[in-house]
Amino acid sequence: MKRLILNAALTATLVLFAAVSPAREAMPMAEDPKLEARLETLSHELRCMVCQNESLASSRAELADDLRIEVRELIRSGKSDQEIKDFLVSRYGDFVLYRPEVKPLTWVLWFGPFLLLLVAAISLGLYLRQRRALALPTALSDEERERAQQLLKG
Repeated sequence: MKRLILNAALTATLVLFAAVSPAREAMPMAEDPKLEARLETLSHELRCMVCQNESLASSRAELADDLRIEVRELIRSGKSDQEIKDFLVSRYGDFVLYRPEVKPLTWVLWFGPFLLLLVAAISLGLYLRQRRALALPTALSDEERERAQQLLKG
């Protein structure tokens, strides 16, 4: 009975804390549907700096909310999409773009995986060639053959 009362009190406390916990409010929509559509398009091209594997549009991190508000303000101020991207790249680096430009600083991002694959294929080929060379039987000279027969007879 004592345990039942304790469990009920604990459950009531947890429910009370859950009801009191603050909920995040929804992001305000722009008054202009064109502005909001442009924000949505840009948000899919930008990376969340917290989640890193999500676009700004799909992220629910607080920094992503802040970046969406900032992008919305830049759109309202009349900046073009490219100007907004350039501003964010200057602030956060090329990593903020989901598809960064191909330039010397981003060559590793674009070509690194292919280079690693090429190195791995060459290494595998060399390893297999070396292993095959070791596995091939070599012909015995006449002296070695005679010595082997003496050992087998003796």
